[in-house]
Amino acid sequence: MTTGKTRDEIAEAYSSEPWWYDIRGFFILTFAYNSTIGTQMRFFGPNFGPDHLEVACGTGTLLEMILNWRRRRKLPKVNVVGIDYAPSMLAGAKKRFAKDPQVKVQHADAADLPFPDNHFDTANIANSIHCFPTVDGALRDIRRVLKPGGTLAANVLLYPSGFAPLRWAAQKINDWGIKKGILYSPFREEDIRRKMLDAGYEIASEFKSGNTWNVIARKPLIAQ
Repeated sequence: MTTGKTRDEIAEAYSSEPWWYDIRGFFILTFAYNSTIGTQMRFFGPNFGPDHLEVACGTGTLLEMILNWRRRRKLPKVNVVGIDYAPSMLAGAKKRFAKDPQVKVQHADAADLPFPDNHFDTANIANSIHCFPTVDGALRDIRRVLKPGGTLAANVLLYPSGFAPLRWAAQKINDWGIKKGILYSPFREEDIRRKMLDAGYEIASEFKSGNTWNVIARKPLIAQ
């Protein structure tokens, strides 16, 4: 399996201006993930408890859209901590949420989170788990900081499938992403599912959409 770069090399690959990252991300979402913003808001939007962790929040563009989606539906207000390892992405997120007391943004490694055990009700990893060089460590540490019964929502980029022209386009984008350093590796569904289970989660729900596996995983109420 071809894999990408180290944690610091990946962070360096996100050194572009935040606006360019957002434009680039839209094309990757459309042609590599074969997904839409609407699909992602409906998937991630409900998974916000009173204290929420947004892992690899990037520039905060998607997080802001999801929070607006929740406000339009009059869903409960929540306290959000957004983390990212790339300084340029964090700069965009900090500027975006500077006047929003609901959201705090800070630098952190998903595999070494600076939070106590059993701290968050929910966590989301949007469009990012396949960019982690230490997926197993990140899944374990996110589980650690979730409260018993807390849920993690994640969408995971899979190896492309489906109609040939779209599959070829997605593969080209993935190859470019690995070379650029913004993608560590896509997954096979059975492999990433096994990683979730091995990290100690229960699978609450799952479905495939385009080239992504979407999962709601739960930290068991009783320690395993």
